Amino acid sequence: MSSSLLVNLAILFDQPTGIATYAQNLINNWNLQATLLSAVEFPGFNHYQIADHMTPAQGSKGHLKRLFWTQFELPQIYQQLKADLIYSPIPEAPLYSKSRYVVMCHDLIPLRFPRRTSPLTNYFRYVVPQVLQQAEHILCNSQATATDLVDYYGIDADKITTILLGYDRLNFYPREQTNNPEAPYLLYLGRPDPYKNLAGLITAFAQMPNQDYHLAIAGSSDPRFTPQLQQQAQELGIAHRVKWLNYLSYQELPIVISNAVALVFPTFWEGFGLPVLEAMACGTPVITSNLASLPEITDNAAILINPRNTAEIAGAMMDLITDQQMRSQLSKLSLKQAQKFSWAKTGAATQALLQRYL
Repeated sequence: MSSSLLVNLAILFDQPTGIATYAQNLINNWNLQATLLSAVEFPGFNHYQIADHMTPAQGSKGHLKRLFWTQFELPQIYQQLKADLIYSPIPEAPLYSKSRYVVMCHDLIPLRFPRRTSPLTNYFRYVVPQVLQQAEHILCNSQATATDLVDYYGIDADKITTILLGYDRLNFYPREQTNNPEAPYLLYLGRPDPYKNLAGLITAFAQMPNQDYHLAIAGSSDPRFTPQLQQQAQELGIAHRVKWLNYLSYQELPIVISNAVALVFPTFWEGFGLPVLEAMACGTPVITSNLASLPEITDNAAILINPRNTAEIAGAMMDLITDQQMRSQLSKLSLKQAQKFSWAKTGAATQALLQRYL
């Protein structure tokens, strides 16, 4: 039986961040007959080989190549394989072709935080509205993103379904302390893009009177932003207490999270916030922002702060450092809240929705 569903996995590469993690876990948690358009094979699925130079690893160049591939080659593949539907885990799909598709929109960060030099800002300004307009249906990962789609693009709310993300229960669970770091540490996990507010976190960390703690920053470094942040730590006199861990492997992540005093994630906006969920699943207390999707994800299991108020971020870190009972209470609440999420739920809900359009 030939598969009538194509899944566009052109974004996958070997150092997955949020969106690639979502795509991989999604297909591992459904039993839908589908052909995966991918540079790598997945056991148990039909596979259609595509080039591997169109991923976020190639930056703007990769994005541009993927854009051309999506508009000109993907419709031909669709016809060649006699497909009925494309599912894309990001808002990319062939325009003005006969291809039917459902897309996932994770956030509108390039519009909320426009950068003049970023091709993504123009892509979200001019192409994404067309993609969403022509989609059969749109998925998003939080009520916050659904609201943004209605507010920014005027999409009919009936055309949008919110399906929350999950986490890998076999990887993210509380781990015993496996090493004795030279100092207890607070952890930030994610990219260093300006909207993630790492500059605010470094300022807040410098304001803390307690000097026994380190700040560990995990995530791929970026030549556009990381050097400025390192310079900032230097100027504030805390460079020796800020550890840059770079990208962590999937196996290392839960250990580094479990051994942290807390995850501090004071982002200005987030479509979902996977690091927050993964930290809660490890029983690590979380300090995060009181806006966007984060109150949806954490419920009452985190300390919510105003990300623009560095004194508030510093105060929350000090509270957690000095109050063992608060840490213990937040750890219990985190583990309980994380149980509400799973990739199995995400996969089943997505599969049910796609079957309506096949």
